[in-house]
Amino acid sequence: MKPRRATPTVKKALVFSLENVFERWTAAEIASQQEMEQCRFVACDFSGADFTDKRFIDCLFERCNLSLATLAGAGLQNVSFRECKLSGVQFAACRDMWFEVEFTHCQLPYASFHGKRMRGTRFANCVLTEADFSYTDLTEAVFQECNLTGAVFEQTQLTATDFTTASGFLIDPDMNVVKRARFSLEGLPGLLSKHEIIVA
Repeated sequence: MKPRRATPTVKKALVFSLENVFERWTAAEIASQQEMEQCRFVACDFSGADFTDKRFIDCLFERCNLSLATLAGAGLQNVSFRECKLSGVQFAACRDMWFEVEFTHCQLPYASFHGKRMRGTRFANCVLTEADFSYTDLTEAVFQECNLTGAVFEQTQLTATDFTTASGFLIDPDMNVVKRARFSLEGLPGLLSKHEIIVA
């Protein structure tokens, strides 16, 4: 008899009242806000914004520019990013407690997730060139149709991580935990390049 799998945690649905939908906000407009809950940000320009110690709970950023935003001590709890620019964002600086994010059609070059616990995190159709995933726990994470060219995987927990539709990655099995990780045949060169094995 097979052991029963643990029931997955169900995320709270992102439902927003009209008064909690903010369009075309700038960094100046959010500066005075310390905690934002069940808020939807649409087409906002938060590039270079200082989110130090701010807390976002059950929020959605849609078509926003957050490139080089400062997240030191910021709390991101069940926060989704869709079609956002997040170049160089240091997610590694966020609070560890309740850190839970997901990304869809986002630009994340040079973003850092160093040392974060991101079990089950979903990246869909994202550009993650030169992103830093060193010492990150990506157990059961999914990289769906993502570009991982130059992304750093070092001492990364990749148990049951799904790379079947990802491209551009180079992962050293000797430096990362890849047990039950999923790769397509086309992705094998990114796993075996260190050993100079040719997959024909």
